[in-house]
Amino acid sequence: MIDRFSKALPALLAGAFFLAAPGALAADGAVVSDQCAACHGRNGVSSEPTIPTIAGYSEKYISDSLKNFKTKVRTCAQVTIASGPNKGKKSDMCKVTAELGDADADAVAKYLASQKFVRAKQPFDGALAAKGNSVYKLRCEKCHENNGSSPDEDNGILAGQWMPYLKEQIANFRAGRRPIDEKMKQRLDKVNKDEEEELLHFFASQQ
Repeated sequence: MIDRFSKALPALLAGAFFLAAPGALAADGAVVSDQCAACHGRNGVSSEPTIPTIAGYSEKYISDSLKNFKTKVRTCAQVTIASGPNKGKKSDMCKVTAELGDADADAVAKYLASQKFVRAKQPFDGALAAKGNSVYKLRCEKCHENNGSSPDEDNGILAGQWMPYLKEQIANFRAGRRPIDEKMKQRLDKVNKDEEEELLHFFASQQ
């Protein structure tokens, strides 16, 4: 049985509250999509450089992320809602997931995983991107296959993701504001600031 919401789910940073009857969220992907759209864009394809596109991520990655936000294992950064009736208001993932049951998280994850990841059209430096390819092959390829485009490792999608968002997440990993496993930490610790910038341009170049 889907958990009852008192304010319900403005799915994934949306902040646009609605009342959902039990089972409605799992049964109707359009409802999930509409609520995600306030921040993450229609069907999880973001037009905001600081907010990630989450369409096409693996079910496990999305579901685990929602649960980590709910339990505050992962830092809940405050954002400005990009569209919808609550446009301009502040929200964060801790508020969004506070009353989100596991079944609801799984329903959101299933729907978004079925959507197509659309790579962001954004500026990048070609020379830096070329250097970033070498850094990627040395430090990232083992866990982020196909130039970072594969969701199969349950590590999100990096190829074509918004550069400002990726930059912020790397900073969060380095500062301990976001959980990081030991293998990734060891690899990231070997990436200096210049190489980090090259990596960001490499992922942004894949459009």
